[in-house]
Amino acid sequence: MSTELFSLQGKVALVTGATHGLGMAMAMGLGKAGATLVINGHSSQEKVDAALKEYRSAGITAHGYLFNVTDETQVNEAIATIESDVGPIDILVNNAGIIRRTPLLEMPLTEWEEVIKTDLTGVFTMTKPVAARMVERGAGKIINICSMMSELGRNSVGAYAAAKGGLKMLTRNMATEWAKYNVQVNGIGPGYFATSQTEPIRVDGHPMNEFIISRTPAGRWGDPEDLQGATVFLASKASDFVTGQIVYVDGGILATIGRPANEA
Repeated sequence: MSTELFSLQGKVALVTGATHGLGMAMAMGLGKAGATLVINGHSSQEKVDAALKEYRSAGITAHGYLFNVTDETQVNEAIATIESDVGPIDILVNNAGIIRRTPLLEMPLTEWEEVIKTDLTGVFTMTKPVAARMVERGAGKIINICSMMSELGRNSVGAYAAAKGGLKMLTRNMATEWAKYNVQVNGIGPGYFATSQTEPIRVDGHPMNEFIISRTPAGRWGDPEDLQGATVFLASKASDFVTGQIVYVDGGILATIGRPANEA
């Protein structure tokens, strides 16, 4: 099979929340496949600049913009500026998101609304102006970062799970409406990954570390680079007839009820 199917040469990819973590890993994968990167951050220009330095040191052409994905005015202005400065956006990865670990009975409405606004409504706000241009041009790839919480419940992440479950269905509806314009919309659902955020619980003897390793058929935490293949596939010509799907990159967690406690 020709590697041209997976080449992103000449494409412009916008990845939100790509200043660190899994967003950066996915963006690196797109850049290594040949895409010109555009990253977004919202907290500080310093973080955007630091991330750009990492991308460029890897030989990737990258541009950075500071805006909030939940602010429709900021988003519309940013998309117009990006398309003017860099070129038409061929690939959009909606990665920006937050999580608040609060039991539902203790969660104030303001916190619930913050999560829903960022993780679900923010994807709609971000995608609408990008998709409108893709529809006009008759081509585009949109990847929404969902979660295993699109399928499973877990204590204290009710708002996050509700948002990601909604995002799964939003992904399918976007795919339904835009398929006839040659715009493919899919999702990626990461499992448990080794990031700076999970570092404190990834130590021998920690209950959560033991739980994740025993619950995952692959027997390990995911490496952020494990997300790159699925991201490149869904961003490339190789997935031209794939739309409305959620690809779970989870080491097999959703495929099983878990290994017995006495199983090696």
